[in-house]
Amino acid sequence: MLKLIFWSLLCINGALLAYQSGYLGKFKFAEREPARMQNQLGAASLTLIDAARAAAAVAPPPAPPAEPAPDAAASAAEEAAGEAPLVLVAAPVEPPKPVLACTEIGDFGLAESRRFDEKIGALGTKPTRRNVAVQEITNHIVYIPSPGGKEAAERKTAELQELGVTSYFIMPDGALKGAISLGVFKSETAAENLLATLGKQGVKNARVLARGPNKVAYQFRRVEAADAAKLERIAAGFSAQKRRACP
Repeated sequence: MLKLIFWSLLCINGALLAYQSGYLGKFKFAEREPARMQNQLGAASLTLIDAARAAAAVAPPPAPPAEPAPDAAASAAEEAAGEAPLVLVAAPVEPPKPVLACTEIGDFGLAESRRFDEKIGALGTKPTRRNVAVQEITNHIVYIPSPGGKEAAERKTAELQELGVTSYFIMPDGALKGAISLGVFKSETAAENLLATLGKQGVKNARVLARGPNKVAYQFRRVEAADAAKLERIAAGFSAQKRRACP
């Protein structure tokens, strides 16, 4: 049995050797690559090309880059702005408000000054008041000048009572504050008669003073533009009052 297998393998190997050596002839399907290249028809018309170039020639063109979405573009702009250097811009300086130079309005009588006070109460600028000397004489007052303080005035009135003078009045304010008024008269003659009578009673230091009406002037200083316009309208309602620069 082993001999049969041996001789069978030997015959097979011998047949393969003879086939490979060409002793048994050549078959078309058994030709190798060099032999087939030699037997090709029209081999001279073939052109060798680069495989990479051929692939690039037939490849589809690249798609254009997609535009970023609006939100993405805004984010990119914000990032770019955040990276940009910070520039400080000075705030505009508000120009100073124009103001009205010091102006004086007057001369107001007592009743009219009260009405004017009500009108200007809403203004942001508060005026100062001053008494105005008026040439017109309306009355004559008989008085004793202030003896100096409330207690001194009370001692003086006690002396007047001892002399028989019962009509007197301590003036609380004004130019004659603290003085003792003994009477007010329209005519100078009546005032002089009372002065003579008091002298006979022993009253000393009494005198007569001619007075005009009590007048008041208002001074407005550094009035802002808004209040200046309001003041113009208020003053227009008191057309009889004079307007002038502050003295």
